[in-house]
Amino acid sequence: MTFTVHKLHPHTGAEIRGLDISQPLDDATVKALRQAWLDNLVLVYRGQSLDKYQQRRFVEYWGEVGSRANKLPAKNPRKMDGPDYDSEEMFISNIRQEGKPIGVLPDGELWFHHDMCYSERPNRASFLFSLEVPATGGNTKFANMYQAYDNLPQRLKDRIEGRRVLQVFDEVQDSRLDLAQYRLEDLKHWNQPMVLRHPETGRRALYVNRLMSHIVEGLDQAESDALLEELYEYTEDPALVYEHVWKPGDLLMWDNLCSIHARTDFPKEERRLMRRMTIAGAPVIPAWENATAA
Repeated sequence: MTFTVHKLHPHTGAEIRGLDISQPLDDATVKALRQAWLDNLVLVYRGQSLDKYQQRRFVEYWGEVGSRANKLPAKNPRKMDGPDYDSEEMFISNIRQEGKPIGVLPDGELWFHHDMCYSERPNRASFLFSLEVPATGGNTKFANMYQAYDNLPQRLKDRIEGRRVLQVFDEVQDSRLDLAQYRLEDLKHWNQPMVLRHPETGRRALYVNRLMSHIVEGLDQAESDALLEELYEYTEDPALVYEHVWKPGDLLMWDNLCSIHARTDFPKEERRLMRRMTIAGAPVIPAWENATAA
């Protein structure tokens, strides 16, 4: 099958045109798409018509379909179970039935983050398909963490080399948690390297984000907060950000290791319904380990 790649931003994002991903793809097409993905971090497929089975078949070209993160412990006061919780698909939606959202992360703005960085084995990639979108807002921003790392001054590269950061998340979070209000064991969390080595490209990427990164190993809270805020000037640099304005029938896929993403605010009274699937990942490779690209 033939398709064309149209860059959407100098650092992040490309649109794939001329391809119906509801149909089976041959090996050569998948190989070419994978290279486009590695080159651009985010791929956009517009005007698609996908049921959940067609979306799953497309996801399977990229690896083992991922499962959702383990539930929070029952004692967590913010725990929220949905009827689809144990499935491989997840709805992100503000639509409510009997007063309860049918999906997760329903409303408003969502800060920059890496998906599942709070897990020992973060999902490798996410695939989000738009079913209903608001007239305005609800856009998704993506930023390139390879370039964010490359842009750091040497003093910051030296300061974070070999360090890890505590990543924390719960099920209904849309901004940074105040950990003083919780027991850490009641939250999903993991210590991750602040800089990773990508398993396919071998490149270094920053692995910190405003939503989920909490405290840098070996620093007190004030020192950690100051360091992270300085790093966010690079991770959220507008020059690195592609902002996607959704239309119904868009499928976006992105690399969870070398990109971060965020959501803009949108009117609560307007419906937004997205179906997400993922591919499974592996433990994150610290940049300082002597790993080579696959």
